[in-house]
Amino acid sequence: MTQRDIFFVANEVNELGGVGRWQTQMARLLADRGHRVTVVGIAPAHHPMDLGEPPFRTETLYARRPPGRPRARRLLGPADPAVRRHEAHMRTAAARLTTLFRAARPGAVIIVAQVWAMEWVALADTAGHRVIGMTHESFETCRKSSRFARVKKYFKDVDRLLALTQEDADRWVGEGLNNLGFMPNPLPIVPDTPSQRTEKVVASIGRLSHEKGVDLLLDAWAEAAQRQPGWTLRIYGKGEAEAELRQRCADLGLEDSVDFAGQTDDVPGALRASSVFVQSSRGEGFPLVLLEAMACGVPCVAFDCAPGVREIVGHEEDGLLARPGNTFELARHLVRLMSDEQLRDSMGEQALRSARRFDPETITDRWEELFDFLER
Repeated sequence: MTQRDIFFVANEVNELGGVGRWQTQMARLLADRGHRVTVVGIAPAHHPMDLGEPPFRTETLYARRPPGRPRARRLLGPADPAVRRHEAHMRTAAARLTTLFRAARPGAVIIVAQVWAMEWVALADTAGHRVIGMTHESFETCRKSSRFARVKKYFKDVDRLLALTQEDADRWVGEGLNNLGFMPNPLPIVPDTPSQRTEKVVASIGRLSHEKGVDLLLDAWAEAAQRQPGWTLRIYGKGEAEAELRQRCADLGLEDSVDFAGQTDDVPGALRASSVFVQSSRGEGFPLVLLEAMACGVPCVAFDCAPGVREIVGHEEDGLLARPGNTFELARHLVRLMSDEQLRDSMGEQALRSARRFDPETITDRWEELFDFLER
């Protein structure tokens, strides 16, 4: 396999969250195979994670997060001085990318993990290198955001645009893009010991925000806990909605059966201490935490809110899926698993087997095969 210079360019180098974790893992996996990897962030992270001593180089273009692109005043348009100053600052930062790219060996690959970062890559000289863009969210979630038009604008001419699933890739093709592929995320952890599924604990792990739908989970838990007393819902995570969620928990009378456990640095340990995992998100891309739960032998209950969710969880095989936002259905699925030890065990064992599809070495092989294909 050809050893290459590989650049990851994203909003931040080490932001705590799904994209940041994916980027760090893939950079390590490719560096371990002998590639020379550089991770470039546009701005410093809001919530940085500790990278330790990574086997890759890191660069950040700005010391402080740059302001958003100003809206041109109607009469001036692109000639608006504020717009011109902003673009000049962007070009200066993009020139640093050009310097990095020009120093790379032939056959280098530039992987742009987020569309905001692509705005700078588009201003840099990438001549002679392959550029791969990525969208780390479902098509439907992106379509509802300001990123939708920017993905179509900035990624239309890259060598390959990767969605997380074939279903999402097909949706982007329907928008007129003809450079689509898909690449699932690798399994983030390969734990030595799976859960024994003996604790009466349902775990939830994620940011306490509106998108993650913990408010919906509490509504579902009010029904499930009543039908299966003695179980605990353990919610791991922090976020802007925490105070509101704690109040909702109290209003529902759930304080005795809900444990707000805070952020955890030991996800495998949290999962091994549970027997069921639940995800109640309003939107997702390719949720790594579902993979982590399955790799720990924990059956999952989740809202079927994105193609990435049903790509990971096989309904009635290794987990149970509820219609998005349907808290009664989510509660019913939880009760099924909480009340049936045999079902928990059979689905948990199948989850262990299913998770192997996303083995890190297998996914890294797919990346290297893509690099070779694009070089032909």
